[in-house]
Amino acid sequence: MIKIGLTIGDPSGIGPAIALKAIQQLNGFARFTVIGNSFVLKKSCPAKKFQLPGADLVDIDNINKNKFSFGRIKAEYGKASIEYLDQALALLRCGKIDCLVTCPVSKEAVNLSGKKFSGHTKYLSSACDCPDTVMLLLNDRLKFCLLSQHLALKNVAGYLNKQIIENTVYQSALGLKKLFRIAHPRFVFCGLNPHASDNGVIGREEPELIIPAIKSLKKKLKKTSICGPFSADIAIAQAVSGKFDCVVAAYHDQALIALKLTGPESGVNLTLGLPFVRTSPLHGTAIDIAGNWKLSDPSSLIAAIKLAVKCTRNLKKA
Repeated sequence: MIKIGLTIGDPSGIGPAIALKAIQQLNGFARFTVIGNSFVLKKSCPAKKFQLPGADLVDIDNINKNKFSFGRIKAEYGKASIEYLDQALALLRCGKIDCLVTCPVSKEAVNLSGKKFSGHTKYLSSACDCPDTVMLLLNDRLKFCLLSQHLALKNVAGYLNKQIIENTVYQSALGLKKLFRIAHPRFVFCGLNPHASDNGVIGREEPELIIPAIKSLKKKLKKTSICGPFSADIAIAQAVSGKFDCVVAAYHDQALIALKLTGPESGVNLTLGLPFVRTSPLHGTAIDIAGNWKLSDPSSLIAAIKLAVKCTRNLKKA
């Protein structure tokens, strides 16, 4: 049975509640080790709902119980969420867990704690000395690999270069083959500019950067199909219809909007390029409803857990 490490994320967010609900619904599906704080987990649910069937708990006492409340962005909670993550990495290194599923953290809270933090992907990349990580976002209908991640839109064009584009697709192709058993992945590029620039009329990134990178990738990835760049609406529509396995998105929201429209409940964030499988739900800390047991929906976390198990099994076979 696959051994999953599950971090509760920001203790003041929705993570503790959805972690409890997911484990209760998936009892017997995997061996769970929950990394978090028992006080917060108990506080997130009605007394009778505090159950961790078949799961171990690594209880880290890092919360001021007298001043704790849900729905707050505080340096204390940001620091705590990183401590859960670091403990999970320690468990991975010594083989006590096979893969990692992370509940959402607050980037604002972590940065308030003094750590420069732009998200799990970059943090894990640095902690594991794996510089070529890729964010693969998916649901039951679509897969996206991101050329840029949590980056201001005005900075995207200046950030992209041939190496980033080629590495993203190369790592994504490896991931689709190893983790999803897709022998001949089919990629389609979204244009950065409207209408994929109309042959350079609306921006020069497509003819001067993206198209040369695609030509280079076609030479390197022999058993991989790469099309585009197309206007994003065309590329995504064709992927939904089944023509492509993965869409290459230029920026964060180009992928997220489509995923949230076509299936938010099955949405998952998967990090490629690590020596282990890491997934997370495709939503944030939900500070506005944190602490409300009835409103906490574990669907995306359950999808992330199921995908982590599937991909870990496939990785062991690779």
